This record gives sequence, C-alpha cells and structure tokens, in this order.
Amino acid sequence: MKPAVGRIASLHLHPAKGGAPLVMVAEVTGVAGKGLVGDRRYYGRLSRRTGQPSRRQVTLIEREVLVAHAARLGSDAIGPGQARANIETEGVDLSGLVGRRLRVGTMLLEVVQHRDPCAKMDAVQPGLRTLMEPPCQGVIAVVLESGEARVGDAVAACDLAPAGPIPLGGK
Repeated sequence: MKPAVGRIASLHLHPAKGGAPLVMVAEVTGVAGKGLVGDRRYYGRLSRRTGQPSRRQVTLIEREVLVAHAARLGSDAIGPGQARANIETEGVDLSGLVGRRLRVGTMLLEVVQHRDPCAKMDAVQPGLRTLMEPPCQGVIAVVLESGEARVGDAVAACDLAPAGPIPLGGK
C-alpha cells in the first residue's frame, strides 16, 4: 500500500467547451464549496437534483495508475491532462482515501467518491475506460477550505498534514 503523502505532478482546468482538451496550469486556487477558479465546466456548479453545490468540484488521479493503464494497453503513455482530472498526483493512494480529508497545497479537500470514467477515456486510448474501475479511476473531492496548490506541492491525508503546505525537498 502506498503512503498517504504524495505530491502534485500536474494541474489542469476544463475549458468552457465540453470535450475540449484540459488546459495545463502551474497553480490553481480552490474556493470552498465552489471548486477551482478558472475551471469553466465545474466551478460553482449546482446539483440539478438538490440545488446544492455539486460534489464534483475537483477530480484527482494518480500518475502511477495512468502509467499502469498505458502499459496494459501497449501505449507509451497517457499524457498529463488526458485522463481529464484536475490534479494528477504521484506517491499517494487516492482510492484508499474516499471519505477522508486531504491537504493539497494550502487547500483542504474531502474525497467524496471514486470517479465514474466516461466514454472520453476510450478516445484517449481504446480500452482505457474498461481499465478505469475501482480502485483505478481516480476520485472526486469537494473544497472545504479555500487555498492554492502548485505543481510539486504535497498531497497528504489530513491526519498527516499540518495546517499549511508541506515543504518537499528541492522546492
């Protein structure tokens, strides 16, 4: 089992046009109850069913999972952002953190569920959607405390995280 501390490998925002490639960014700002500023598809979105803020505010997936999927599919790689997650991580088992809180940079997130892979995954690599079954598809989180996150920042289960960002070597 991987430890509950890792780092941000890459960050991405959804453009306004559905299905368009995600935009890679160096940092993001999360707003409590709304999501990531600049995420044109999901920021501030309300649930059609409840009228409350959507639980799909931030999506995360492990780079290690994407590397394994690419290998199983005989591909060199699944590039950053192609799996359509806002935050790609390294060194942390996200699937084991459903129901827990994460400190991501200075943001506090709560992991609320596993992601449901959509048909766009097969456009990235035929057969990818089938491989993206629990625990191999990433997670969805809500922003509990506003803050910022940058590529290279720590991602840590809340019970292991201090009140601010966790410094990593070389940063």
